[in-house]
Amino acid sequence: MTRRWSLAACFVAWALQAAPAEAHPVPFSYLDLHLTRAAIDATLVIHIFDLGHDLGIEPADRLLDPALVRTEMAAIAALIGSRLAIGADGRALSGSWSDPEVLTDRQSIRIHWRQPLDRPAGAIAVEGRLFPYDPQHQTFINVYDDALVAQAIIDRSHSRFEYFTGSRQGTFAVVGKFLPSGVHHILIGPDHILFLIGLLLTGGSLRRLALIVTGFTVAHSLTLSLAALNLVTPPARLIEPAIALSIVVVGADNLMGHQGRDLRAWFAFGFGFIHGFGFANVLREMSLPARALGWSLLSFNVGVEIGQLLVVAVVATALAAVRSRSESAARRLTFVGSVGVITAGAFWFVQRIVFPGGS
Repeated sequence: MTRRWSLAACFVAWALQAAPAEAHPVPFSYLDLHLTRAAIDATLVIHIFDLGHDLGIEPADRLLDPALVRTEMAAIAALIGSRLAIGADGRALSGSWSDPEVLTDRQSIRIHWRQPLDRPAGAIAVEGRLFPYDPQHQTFINVYDDALVAQAIIDRSHSRFEYFTGSRQGTFAVVGKFLPSGVHHILIGPDHILFLIGLLLTGGSLRRLALIVTGFTVAHSLTLSLAALNLVTPPARLIEPAIALSIVVVGADNLMGHQGRDLRAWFAFGFGFIHGFGFANVLREMSLPARALGWSLLSFNVGVEIGQLLVVAVVATALAAVRSRSESAARRLTFVGSVGVITAGAFWFVQRIVFPGGS
């Protein structure tokens, strides 16, 4: 969600607060996070209708009585603590909710939370659903790091938000998240791995293999960055079948003996553009941090390269070992492997054309 849309949604939500509580016009809560080097301070505003529903307090406007709210504070804190978690740098924070305020004009309760820090946080995470009884309920989040630096919404379908600070700790946190994610994605992506295997099946000199890997790296790094920055965003319904087709082409070229010319480096470069768009689809789903966009892109891309080099090292070494022992066995392996590459690629191509988004 863009900042403009987020701000518009917040404005509408706040405007609706003036309607009667009984009509339940505002299935929203509001969480402000204030970050300093020494602590995280949070302020949560929740509507009395939601709170009264889940605490069994009827009518809900009884919660506009400050005395009653104070007596119910333990129950309110337990409810929120069980449904909303705030963490820093991968660890849960144990701050407690306290200091309730009744906001009569907004028919809401505001409560506060504080967590001292022994060192500045690099990554802040908020996760949970405050009022799951209402499928439309949303929690609007504002993050202040001196000034307002980020906005987000968590709801039924997106229950986690993560913010990376602009500090050195934030940079380390970005690298620590996106680099392993890049490695993980290439290693669990059978289509990308099979494309690489297809390129390596016929072997070649170290220089030739280096050209192949470099061509693939340069091409997919470019389109990964363009797509992740939303500069070029071809639809997945076109990219995913094209990735499958690239696997078929590489396998078929192997069976034809390259027709006297080894075009694998060009295949790696040309089809690498398409595979880069495939990587970017995954990266965009991870919600790139605006304040550390460069580091997140670089880290994810380096992770992809590390995973790619692991695949290349294992496959190329195994194929070289077979080839050194028996050239005829290597030719049979190339033939069988290429047929397998074509078969898998053709299956994925048909699947992604007939059932787009289901592969």
